[in-house]
Amino acid sequence: MPFHEQKILPALRHLKQLEALLNSPYEYIVLLEVHISNLKTIKQEADRHGKKIIIHADLIQGLKTDDYAAEFLCNDIRPAGLISTRSNMIMKAKTKGIIAIQRMFLLDTIALEKSYSLIERTKPDYIEILPGVIPQIISEVHERTGIPIISGGLIRSEAHVQAALDAGAKAVTTSNQQLWAAFMKDSDSF
Repeated sequence: MPFHEQKILPALRHLKQLEALLNSPYEYIVLLEVHISNLKTIKQEADRHGKKIIIHADLIQGLKTDDYAAEFLCNDIRPAGLISTRSNMIMKAKTKGIIAIQRMFLLDTIALEKSYSLIERTKPDYIEILPGVIPQIISEVHERTGIPIISGGLIRSEAHVQAALDAGAKAVTTSNQQLWAAFMKDSDSF
């Protein structure tokens, strides 16, 4: 079951949000815009609280997304998952048994087609589509690739979350704390 049926993947943008997420019922937490020097401490605290972290490798401050960074994240930090637009990150995560999430930006048809080519090569475990407020494309990407979809970006309301889920997304990433709270109360979200 993807993310143990967790429909919202709360995305931490500021360290001051960490304590609330560690004490929440959410098992999976996405790390965005965190400094590299904080990764080990965050991972240790997450482990202590029974949480699993998914690191957005492209947004870690002070980390270059090269092969050395992929090795560091997979071997030294060992998160539950890695999100990246970079094929080397996805391939390394897969070889290390870490959930590999390919991030896909829906800018135009050319970007979509290039993403399809990349996904054929990397074969990620999940695809994160941004922006996540285009339900028709969520369905299309899942049908074309057969890979489970995560929706994220510009998700601003419970209706946006529900539209993404109704279109076939397995989960929605959001840094919107009001949505974390709204879906925390929804017993069907786990």
